[in-house]
Amino acid sequence: MGRGIAVLAALTVSVFVVGTSEYLISGLLPQVAADLGVTVAAAGQAVTGYALGVVIGGPLVTVLTVRLPRKGVAIGLLLLFAAGNAICAAAGSYELLLAGRVVASLSHAAFLTIALLLTTRTVPAERAGTAIAAIASGFAVATLLGVPVGVLLGERAGWRVPFAVLAALALAAALLLAAVLPRYDAPDARVRDELRTVTRRPVLLIIAMTSLGMAAVSTVFTYLATALGEITGFTPTAVSVLLLVYGGGSLAGGLIAGRAADRSAAAAVRGTFAGLAVVLALVPAALGWRLPAVAAVLAFGLLASATTPVLQSLMLRRAGGAPTLAVSVNVCAFNIGIAAGSALGGGLVASGGLRWLGFAASGLSLAALAVTFAAVPRRATAPAPRGDGVRALQS
Repeated sequence: MGRGIAVLAALTVSVFVVGTSEYLISGLLPQVAADLGVTVAAAGQAVTGYALGVVIGGPLVTVLTVRLPRKGVAIGLLLLFAAGNAICAAAGSYELLLAGRVVASLSHAAFLTIALLLTTRTVPAERAGTAIAAIASGFAVATLLGVPVGVLLGERAGWRVPFAVLAALALAAALLLAAVLPRYDAPDARVRDELRTVTRRPVLLIIAMTSLGMAAVSTVFTYLATALGEITGFTPTAVSVLLLVYGGGSLAGGLIAGRAADRSAAAAVRGTFAGLAVVLALVPAALGWRLPAVAAVLAFGLLASATTPVLQSLMLRRAGGAPTLAVSVNVCAFNIGIAAGSALGGGLVASGGLRWLGFAASGLSLAALAVTFAAVPRRATAPAPRGDGVRALQS
């Protein structure tokens, strides 16, 4: 039991480090642009480059490492992540910064995939959803704490310092995993088994659900601070506090959803998307008054983060004996949904629709809810099996 807790703690810390990197540079763009002699818009491509590296490189790295022992791959991916951030910290040119971001991004989806699979290996099958939620909380804490602290550090000590700190933290996390992770044999699944699994209809439907669900969240969240300031009239300080409220709700919502997924995967995913659709539809009205706006932000945070554990738990259930690539592609689907939602929201804002983003996002959540009825059997309530194939892939 103690060894299992240590493994979960080490994986959560590692996910926190990796999760902090994705959005850290967003708050440092003016400094980066001024130092490297590029425009802020050009510097922003470092965010795009990272996202593309996750979406394209994640499945590729997963396929290349699918037959290797999980412990060695996990440590190797953290070392790759550390190297990418070290390149960013030392970058003397815009091109080198982009290269470092891409190198770091290649480990993102593959590492999260391994973390999720090792997590399900560590706990009993009936607690898989709760354990996945605990790992996912590393990302919630990264958004809530890691990114703001990193930006503050960059403002005080220079934009390179946070990347150097991330590289050092990744090395420390690699050492921690080396100390606590058990040694497992390489998985038995072949690459063609993984490819066959990821093209199965139930798996593709879950990937579609993930993209739609995250697009719904991102459509509103990307412009939430702007809406709270311009429409509700909150001060910048109050908006920052509300974003902390959102982050706290996200942390709690993910953990609650993980326990719900252990009881009934079908009910958890449908309840999440139905609740999210209702809350998002109420956001335009709630923005008109401060107290309802605070309640909407909290409810939004609770439901937005609930999507992660329920969708990944579903993927592990539906992918059968070869889930590694399917989980990796689903991680990429989160990023695709975030990008699509941000683009949709941006288009609506440009057309004067800042207040009405919730209606579009609610429609996306309803679309995800509709897909659940095709993807998830009504009786899909039992915990994920722990057959030989699953055990092999979790190792």
